[in-house]
Amino acid sequence: MNYENNFSFAQAQDEADPLSHFRSQFLFPKHNDKDFIYLCGNSLGLQPKVVGEVIKRQLDNWANYAVEGWFDGNEPWMFYHKELKNLMAPIVGALPSEVCPMNTLTVNLHLLMVSFYQPKGRRFKIIMEGGAFPSDQYAIESHVRFRGFDPKEAIVEVFPREGEEVLRTEDIVAQIKENRDEIALVLFGGINYYTGQWYDMEIITKAGHEIGALVGWDLAHAAGNVPVQLHDWDVDFACWCSYKYQNSGPGGISGIFVHEKHFNNTELNRFAGWWGYQENKRFKMEKGFVPEVGADGWQVSCTQVMPMALYHASLQIFEQAGFIEPLRNKSIALTGYLESIINEVNKELGVVQYKIITPKEEKDRGAQLSIIAQRKGKQIFDGLMANHVLGDWREPDVIRLSAVPLYNSFEDVFLAGQALLTVSKNIL
Repeated sequence: MNYENNFSFAQAQDEADPLSHFRSQFLFPKHNDKDFIYLCGNSLGLQPKVVGEVIKRQLDNWANYAVEGWFDGNEPWMFYHKELKNLMAPIVGALPSEVCPMNTLTVNLHLLMVSFYQPKGRRFKIIMEGGAFPSDQYAIESHVRFRGFDPKEAIVEVFPREGEEVLRTEDIVAQIKENRDEIALVLFGGINYYTGQWYDMEIITKAGHEIGALVGWDLAHAAGNVPVQLHDWDVDFACWCSYKYQNSGPGGISGIFVHEKHFNNTELNRFAGWWGYQENKRFKMEKGFVPEVGADGWQVSCTQVMPMALYHASLQIFEQAGFIEPLRNKSIALTGYLESIINEVNKELGVVQYKIITPKEEKDRGAQLSIIAQRKGKQIFDGLMANHVLGDWREPDVIRLSAVPLYNSFEDVFLAGQALLTVSKNIL
């Protein structure tokens, strides 16, 4: 697409956008009684307008049925998670039986590592990206310590080459092969939270399997953002939060994926709970854990009805939009426009004040652009907020901006660029 840095171009793109009407289904935060240009969906998605109605419906079920709500009403709580599974599966390229909404992200990461980090003999190492989100770092470190290993020996981190910001796929694969006899688990984030790089999940998964390791993914920044095919790529397990690109509210319910090839693997450890027990015999209250078939067998505690209701509301919007493919097409165009606008700002300033560290290739990124502000970055970020543009700040010098296709527009991107130029001229 040939982008133009003017309001008429942005307006024309919005008028031609078949998804533009979804914007009206979301609530935008305000600053001085004016809507923010919200470019922070990579951190917390906007609230769908319907969630008030959805929560009221569940509160009414609680009021009208009390404990009988587990089995009575239009949406019995006992089976409510199943309402979500058919809608979650297309988001991550899975079978409905392979996904389950439960807990929160890091809790699920721990539970899945109990099953899929199985060190044996020389094969005890975990390979991950350097600079992963802290929760991943802490979870992995705690698991290797729990198994009696020194993190300095058991964790292999892959960093970008000197002078580069992002990882090369060939370097990741090379590290996997170099440690081929010692790696038990390959565990990466699908998209790096800091740089916005979308790793080549299919190739990395294949490389891990070729050396006999299991492969898992943290999809916090990928699920609902980019098209992933967990089943077809033969991924062993994955987990994600739903409050970023999937708009389920702060601390919203997490999701897990377990490939169907593992459903009958009795050698996998797992931390068991009543809700993961075989559903048709659960109320017999018998000793000896017998897991429910599929990802549901990794459940521990009972259905979190209110968080699931919020997630359900957003997933239904995804269904209306045609799930990921139409959103991805718009996302590519929006992100490309944001990139071109930032480049235009640099031209106007006569210097490369803003360096985009997110990969340029569409296949290597999602909706997020991470931008190094070469000078006075925090002042620039604060200035953007004062001018009704809300992204987020990551130390020491990165502004993250994410144009989300469900609710952001080309006009948003154009006006954000105008604000960035004005703020830059005033501060620099």
